[in-house]
Amino acid sequence: MIDTKWIGHRFATLRWEVEKGRLRFFAKAIGETRPEYTDEEAARAAGHPSLLAPPTILFSGPLDHDDVPKLLELLGINMNNILHGEQGFEYHAPIHAGDVLEFDGRITDITAKKGGALELITRETRVTNQRGELVGVVRNVIAVVNR
Repeated sequence: MIDTKWIGHRFATLRWEVEKGRLRFFAKAIGETRPEYTDEEAARAAGHPSLLAPPTILFSGPLDHDDVPKLLELLGINMNNILHGEQGFEYHAPIHAGDVLEFDGRITDITAKKGGALELITRETRVTNQRGELVGVVRNVIAVVNR
């Protein structure tokens, strides 16, 4: 059983620079075809200072910092026992190429189901840009299958 003492645990702040190449690659990977995501002139014509970040890009920043393996190590969980349970995004402001984002994550809940055979770890991450503006909140749930 995962110790519920970890509820409220805050992770070290992650900094992630939003790069044009990364945005174009991500847009292609998710099948996004709007030109604001891949063509800087189109983005500027639409009123953006640079390329617009595609939806769900906020998932990438922490992954680039190996956040899941660090979380599992902290909690003593074997990666072979996890499933991606849920992912949610709340957007507050546009994200553009050139932004430097800070990810401040914390564990908000640890719940056991089915007599402890399944445990759910909920993490919430607030994301701010270089101006300190909240641009989004990411919520994810990792399911741990105890065998």
